Amino acid sequence: MKGILGRKIGMTQVFTESGKLIPVTVVEVEPNIVTQIKTKENDGYEAIQLGFDTKREKLATKASAGHTAKANTTPKRFFREIKGVDINDYTVGQEVKVDLFAPGEVVDVTGTTKGKGFQGVIKRHGQSRGPMGHGSHYHRRPGSMGTMRPMRVFKGKKLPGHMGTLTVTIQNLEVVAVDLENNVILIKGNIPGPKKGLVIIKSAVKNLGKVNETENLVNYAPVETAEVEEVVTEEVATETTTEEN
Repeated sequence: MKGILGRKIGMTQVFTESGKLIPVTVVEVEPNIVTQIKTKENDGYEAIQLGFDTKREKLATKASAGHTAKANTTPKRFFREIKGVDINDYTVGQEVKVDLFAPGEVVDVTGTTKGKGFQGVIKRHGQSRGPMGHGSHYHRRPGSMGTMRPMRVFKGKKLPGHMGTLTVTIQNLEVVAVDLENNVILIKGNIPGPKKGLVIIKSAVKNLGKVNETENLVNYAPVETAEVEEVVTEEVATETTTEEN
């Protein structure tokens, strides 16, 4: 088991050399810092605590600044624990970079969904509306509250209320590409949360250690001008020789 924290940037698409289009979510993953290692002797369980997203010391509390100072790092905005890891492979103050994952690995991504505010039962629970004729007095109401007795609304009744802002995990997503230079990881499909939202990428619980076969992506790096000029010069020289003959 392994994990890392990042920010959702948005979605785009990439192409393989065979012409296949893959929709991906771009996650920016700055180097995480191991700020604490929890052991069974001290805490009752084993885990590592990762700090992510540097913030100004002026905005950090004394407790938070003192906690990160033990790891010889700057104050962090987010702290999350990753359980199930081998704590012997980590030390306090160690950097965890995006190359922790490789293309083809299967991961679980956890994030906080977008907030929708106060919504009715049609949008919140997908219920059907009533007749829209003028004689009908029932259009978008929640429906019957229950039986006459015991004269109360039962627990679990689907009613209007606050929608969204839930912690959701999408399982078995595939890592398409890892860019260590730009601290970016591309994950196939969509992941929960708004842009710039915090996400946690961990090894897939149901497919631990699984790695899918991957295809090479199309490289759009610009071709050097000198090489192009040499090729054009050779082609012109060949054509001239052919015409003379």
